[in-house]
Amino acid sequence: MLSNACKYAIRAVIYLALNSDETTKHGVKKVAEALEVPQPFLAQLLRKLATDRLVSSSKGPGGGFFLNQSNRDNAVWDIISTIDGTYKFDECFLGLSMCDDARPCPVHHLVSPFKEALLLDFQEKTIASLAREIEEKGRLISLKGLLE
Repeated sequence: MLSNACKYAIRAVIYLALNSDETTKHGVKKVAEALEVPQPFLAQLLRKLATDRLVSSSKGPGGGFFLNQSNRDNAVWDIISTIDGTYKFDECFLGLSMCDDARPCPVHHLVSPFKEALLLDFQEKTIASLAREIEEKGRLISLKGLLE
């Protein structure tokens, strides 16, 4: 449902939530290596997220990307909206051009509740709360180091 770009962006923001603050910043190379994602592609994504104020950045020696408190208060949905847009949550699961509650496709009644619940979770889950869950429950954002 989410593009690779969006998945990389969410993982990068989570990485920054777990590993950065106003005094600890990370360059694209370090984030890309930690997450095992293409560096040039991640650089574009982080610039876009910084432009939309979903991550913070500073230039010069000691510069890099980081999350401040305002960034941490953003929802996962904000990242999805910035990178992928919202149209995927409006599309028919089977790709039909006209599918809604009044004119449902054959799987509309199965997929619609799932999409609505997922959308609500993405809108309510902040980066800060997601980072807390990861720290508490030990969830993974990269397999680096586990497969060696």
